[in-house]
Amino acid sequence: MIDAGREVANRMAEAAQAWLASLNADQLAIAAGPPPGADGSADAERTRWYYTPTDHGGLTFHQQRPAQHRLVMRLVASGLSEAGYTTVATVLGLENVLDRVEGFSVYWGRERSRDPGMYYLRVFGEPGGRRPWGWRFGGHHVSLNYLVVDGRVAATTPCFLGADPAASPLLGGATLRPLGTAEDLARELVRSLRPESAARAVLLGRAPNDIVAGNSDRIGDRVVRRSELWRPGGHTPDGAGNPATGLYGTDRQALALTPAPKGVPGAELDATQRELLRALLGTYLDRVPGELSPLPRYDDPAALDAVHLAWAGSTTAGEPHYYRLQGPRLLVEWTNIHRGVNHAHAVWRDPESDFGGDVLAAHHAAHHRP
Repeated sequence: MIDAGREVANRMAEAAQAWLASLNADQLAIAAGPPPGADGSADAERTRWYYTPTDHGGLTFHQQRPAQHRLVMRLVASGLSEAGYTTVATVLGLENVLDRVEGFSVYWGRERSRDPGMYYLRVFGEPGGRRPWGWRFGGHHVSLNYLVVDGRVAATTPCFLGADPAASPLLGGATLRPLGTAEDLARELVRSLRPESAARAVLLGRAPNDIVAGNSDRIGDRVVRRSELWRPGGHTPDGAGNPATGLYGTDRQALALTPAPKGVPGAELDATQRELLRALLGTYLDRVPGELSPLPRYDDPAALDAVHLAWAGSTTAGEPHYYRLQGPRLLVEWTNIHRGVNHAHAVWRDPESDFGGDVLAAHHAAHHRP
């Protein structure tokens, strides 16, 4: 009997095989990457990721026919829940909304800078084969990274989604907020804290300009520069050498990521607050199919106890803010700072197994001994 995790891996493999089979030789040369390696040097490209509108590496929609676009989205869907897929598809479409917000005027040296056609897919290794394989899909405000080892999905992180605009008007007075629940639940939770807990949860009175870990391949206390958020040779952002967070000195230290999480642990929350915390986790961990989501882990009270909430900036709606959730095998970061607090970043990471590095190392140790 095939377990649920293997069924997801099989769906991914079938979708990836169908897409690769549709490509001509020129397309394939861009779309196919080397198999995942046992060490960082052999795996440098697979573990390079971005969330800015830069070259993410791979074949873009513009380089494919419409029938191939559909195959791309079939593979993307295989790695996401229904709600996750809908959110990703919405984020792609927001490029058209953002273009209008900016007066169709942003120009970075390519034909169109805000472009729903500039999303990239690359497959690493042979889908469904005996060796590990993986795939990466990304563009502005989307980065999906998967690894399959021994016929099972071994990694689903880093998983980044953003929204710019974070809120857009719809007809009838409704508002489109693809990531709105992740903002609202967190604010409700931090505002519900007792004064002494709130004082420990709010690490800094100002919000950073971006998520603290940035697009680092490994989570640690390293300053990520704005230039690192873009692939070399492309667009150079203003202040490229400055920290992406815009924080220096004691402010940087206050928000620095440390092995021992900062903030208030779930163990100190009351029953209602714990329900909010678990629901907030679900807005990130339920991006992937239920068979892959680690959310059930937090049915164990001890696991929820270990999740820490930290905040920076204002707790008032409509004002710049940042938060993170950190615990064993968990880092969630959120910012909504720019464009009049209408530009959200929301990332889910596994500090121990982003890109499946630990599983990959164990596989190679077991199957490739000298």
